[in-house]
Amino acid sequence: MKHSNLLVVTLCILLLQACGGGPKVPDWRKDSINLIEKYKRAELKGEVQRAERYFEQALEAAGSAGKIGETAQLHLIRCATRQASLDYEPCTGYLDHAKFGVNPEDEAYYRFLTNQQDKLDASKLPAQYRDFARNSDPAKIVASLQSISDPLSRLIAASLATASKQTDDAILNLAAETASEQGWRKPLLVYLKLLENRATVKNDKLEAEKLRTRIKLVEESL
Repeated sequence: MKHSNLLVVTLCILLLQACGGGPKVPDWRKDSINLIEKYKRAELKGEVQRAERYFEQALEAAGSAGKIGETAQLHLIRCATRQASLDYEPCTGYLDHAKFGVNPEDEAYYRFLTNQQDKLDASKLPAQYRDFARNSDPAKIVASLQSISDPLSRLIAASLATASKQTDDAILNLAAETASEQGWRKPLLVYLKLLENRATVKNDKLEAEKLRTRIKLVEESL
């Protein structure tokens, strides 16, 4: 997700500055960024307990510096990553800290995740989401998703289409194959099961059997 990717870019810049005699990058910041990246990988692979350990450690790193804004952002990243697997939640951890003030970009991203379109300023979103957020034509949803090159960001956007009942086989297949290419078992299973259910309803027995075989392969790898 680009929110945490921006943190990584920031860290790289800070490291280059430090090598040039600039201020040293605080250990808490490096630890927080590294741990939230590990959290995302574990969460998407379906390694839930490991993911939660990494997340708690990331919170501890930001907490050691008493950083409210960074703590709020970590909760936002967690909500978005879980939502990629259609695991929707109110993101209370973010709200508990955001009440003390957060930057407009974080607030816009929260509204995007929670589908608050009437309050959303799309210009404040990470660039890859803007066309999707501004699109009001259901026929163009697949194209707007395909234009998102980052796989996690694409899955997050697909989750919003699914939540708003604007999904179809093309969107579900795109999401499933996006997760499959990355080896992200948690979202892959969710979308394969949705596709299997749709194939069963349509009495497409061969397709349903194929999807059940894929589901079994993924489940056996957990």
